[in-house]
Parts: sequence; C-alpha cells; structure tokens
Amino acid sequence: MTSLATSFYDLLSDNLPHHAEATAIVDDDRDVSYGALSDSVDQMAGHLVGQGVLAGDRVVVQLRKSVAEVVAMFAIGKIGAVIVNVNSQWTREQLLYVARDSRATGLIVEARAAGPLAQDRLPATVKAVLVNGPAPGHPSFVSWQDAPSPSQTRPGKRLGNDLAMIIYTSGSTGLPKGVMLSHANILAGARSVARYLRLSRSDRLLSVLPYSFDYGLNQLTTMMLMGGTVVHQAVPLAAEVIDTMVRQQVTGLAAVAPLWSQIVRKLMASPTRLPALKRITNSGGRIAPHVMDQMPCVFPGVDIYLMYGLTEAFRSTFLAPDQFERKKGSIGRAIPDAEVFVVKSGGGLAGPLEEGELVHRGPLVSLGYWGRPDLTAQKIRPCPELFHLIGDEPVVYSGDTVRLDEDGDLWFVGRQDAMIKTSGFRVSPEEVEDLVYRSGEVAEAVAFGMGDAELGETVHVAITPADSDVDEERLLRHCRKVMPGYMVPRRFHLWHHAMPRTASGKLDRPAVVKHCRSQGAPDQAEHAGTDNRKIHKGDMVL
Repeated sequence: MTSLATSFYDLLSDNLPHHAEATAIVDDDRDVSYGALSDSVDQMAGHLVGQGVLAGDRVVVQLRKSVAEVVAMFAIGKIGAVIVNVNSQWTREQLLYVARDSRATGLIVEARAAGPLAQDRLPATVKAVLVNGPAPGHPSFVSWQDAPSPSQTRPGKRLGNDLAMIIYTSGSTGLPKGVMLSHANILAGARSVARYLRLSRSDRLLSVLPYSFDYGLNQLTTMMLMGGTVVHQAVPLAAEVIDTMVRQQVTGLAAVAPLWSQIVRKLMASPTRLPALKRITNSGGRIAPHVMDQMPCVFPGVDIYLMYGLTEAFRSTFLAPDQFERKKGSIGRAIPDAEVFVVKSGGGLAGPLEEGELVHRGPLVSLGYWGRPDLTAQKIRPCPELFHLIGDEPVVYSGDTVRLDEDGDLWFVGRQDAMIKTSGFRVSPEEVEDLVYRSGEVAEAVAFGMGDAELGETVHVAITPADSDVDEERLLRHCRKVMPGYMVPRRFHLWHHAMPRTASGKLDRPAVVKHCRSQGAPDQAEHAGTDNRKIHKGDMVL
C-alpha cells in the first residue's frame, strides 16, 4: 500500500476510500473496521471541538488498551491538537503532573479515574474532562457517551514539522520529561519500521505494549500505514498472549525482554504451533542469552529481530534476522532513513572493536523535550566529531556506550551513567548480567555498583532464581570461572518474587537498585577479596 500521509491522522484516513470494510482493530475478539473506527473518531473530534479544544492544544489521554484509546488519539490528531498519551497504570498524581506540565486543555479518562479526579483541583488550563463512561457531577466533566452524532469535522491543517505528540518518560529517575514528536517523526518511523520488518496489509500484529511507549505505538502506526490489523492484548501474561496468537492468527509480536523470558519458558514447557507467526521483535533491553538460545526452538522458521531505540529518536538500529544465529545480542545497524555513528568524545569516530557513544541522525530525531530547552540542548546538538561529514546538523546523543565489531555491527555495552567503576576498570552492568544468566541459576538479574572506599565501587547483582531457590555456591563458582576478578559480584541480593516493572513492561532497574542500596553497604570485612562474598537474602519485594 502506498501512503501519501503527511500527518498522524492521515494514517487512518488514507485507508477509507477503498479499504473501509477491512478490519483495523481486534478488541476483545471484536472486529472493528476502518470505516467504523473513522465514524467514532469523527464523533469524538466533534465533541472535542464542542468543548473548546483548538488546533495546537494538548489533550491528555489515559485509557486502558482499547478501541476507545485509538479513537481518542486519532480524534485529537484530526483536529490538529497534540496527543499526550499517559500509561493507564500511572497514578492520579502522575496524570495531574503531566496535565500541568503540558498545559493541557483537555483530559480523556476512564470512569473509574473520573471520580477521584473530580475531587482534585484541576490545572487551570483544563477546559473539559471527557469520561469513557458515566461522568461525575462536576461542571468540567462530560461523558463520552453524550457526544453528538458523527460529524464531518474538517481535519486541522498540520504540517510535517508541527508538534503531533508528547511522550512522557516513566520518570523512574526523576520527574517525567515530555519528548516532542512531530508528524514527520511519527510517519518516518512508521515507514522505516514497516520497510525493514517487511510488513504488509495482510499482517495482524499483536499489541501488548502500551501506546504511550514509542515501541508500542509503532504497532499501531505501521498497521495503519499498511492497512493491516492490530490485535489488542490487554492482559500481558504469557499464557494469554500465546492463546491470542493462536486464536487470532497473529503474524507478528513485539515485546520486551521480561515478557519474552516468560513466553519462551511457557513454550519450552508446553510447545505450541504458531503457523501464522512470521516475525517477532525485541527492544527496550537485552534478552538474556539463555532465552535467545531457546527462541529458534520455540519459534521455528520465524524471523527474530533484535532492535534498539530511544524515545528521542524512536527506532535507531536492528539486526537482520539472517544474522541472529551468528550474532545473538547484537543491535545491528541503522534502520532505513537513519544514520548512526559511534563517537569517542574528543577522539573522533570509533573503529572496529572500539567503544563509544551512539549518536543518531535523520528524520526520526525528535523536537526535543517539552518546556525544557536546556535539556534539549544537552541531548540534541551538533557533534564536533561529525562536523566533517554533516556540518553543524543536530544529532541525538543516546547516552549509551556501544561497540563496533569487525563487520560494522553494533553491540550494546551499557548506559554511560550506569557503568560500574571498580579497581580502575569500567564494567558494564549488562555484561555482568549476561554472564550471570549463563549460569542457568537466574531468571532475572540487575547489576549495579556499590560505593567502596578502597575500590571506588564493587559489583552487586540483584537476582531472582530460575527455580525455587538458587545454589549460591554453584553461582559463585560460575562467576569466578567466567569473569575476571574485578568483575565477580561482591554480593547477590536475592528477590523471592518477580522484580518490579515499568509501565512499559521493562525491568524497573532504578527501583531495584534503589531498594538494594537502601539495605546498606557491605560490611567492611567483606572488602578482603573476591573469595569473601555472600548471598544477601531477604524479602526484596517493593
């Protein structure tokens, strides 16, 4: 399908002339056609205009994964307003923070959230709160069901570089920041992803990840671009996901590492045929090596894409499926219509087997952070090391250290601000975790540094056991065998339950590290050497 879309709303409307009867969304096993979806969008768009929402206004959406959420997003886009989608798991305080920070004109929420919100003092900029269900008795709250019949609201004229969406980060290391995406950013991302994943109108992608997460949003935008189908999966449990994949003949699934671990474990225990499945993708963190080893067994004949991205640039790299067996764990090369470089600060570009910071160039580079020009200037700026190639064109500095191999493929090393500095060495937490996973004793691992007067930092690892418990002596023997002495963990912090997740389903690493550090530094007696280590047990559930 050839799309001439120039705005987010066009992704939907371009399907209407000749494709209106095709299924756009499957929600609770109910098929919703492109035409029916468009009618609901027209109704909501007219309702928003009637409530005084104008082009350029910000409208915050906090709805569960549903047709209603998709309708709200496209209705906001149709009138030229700015979509601010907030994860349904975020608290009322977080929602109100985003409303204040974005200076939102409207909110669209579920009925269960409306009552408590009506008791709060809404930001002065909010004109109306649209409720998906009965509205409380408050002059600013209006029920969605009271919207007028569908009207032919004219699309608001928006140019490619106009602001289309603000995606707020989870705020695990501070207050959430809003990343501004233009219409051109969103369309460039959809076209690039659809191209390298080889998507078509016949695809049926399972949507597990939230639309407030750029990786999750791509399932929607690529299928609207191609005229395919999005199958909603509201319950992100492995058994439920597998059941839906079979029942709905899903052709593609995007997930994050913790969910892949659960799905692969479930399929290893109960093999299931998935004849319609063509491709699976991972982003948002590396899959454990032992899980990657098992993926071709449980997904025979399926293309496996390992990907890397950051919200400030949507997607950045992918590893071609034909390279998966040879380069498990690599994040590959730049996606179509983007260019990435590995930069050594003050030292030019990295060569083969060298490390540096990944920087991203191209049409997916976002507009920066909403209301934070200082942070934008730090993150998106000209790169002196690239001046001879692209002049003073701004690029995104990822903050991630990567390594370039002899073939030109990239390998993620770690976040620059999370590197562990011990005994004069810089240690990647991800490398420690990979080696710990290879023991077979561990289901989840988060490595971090703990301050040490003599060594600078020592390596600690939070773990959940693969089985009911962990054989600590065998785990330590494994680490001593596969790691240099300075990398061997000084202490393991044992979690008896699954570690906390972010709203996007990724491991909430800052929360895990903060909790472990709150348990106190290791005893001074433990500084003696690598042979004097122990497992720290206890209830680590937050």
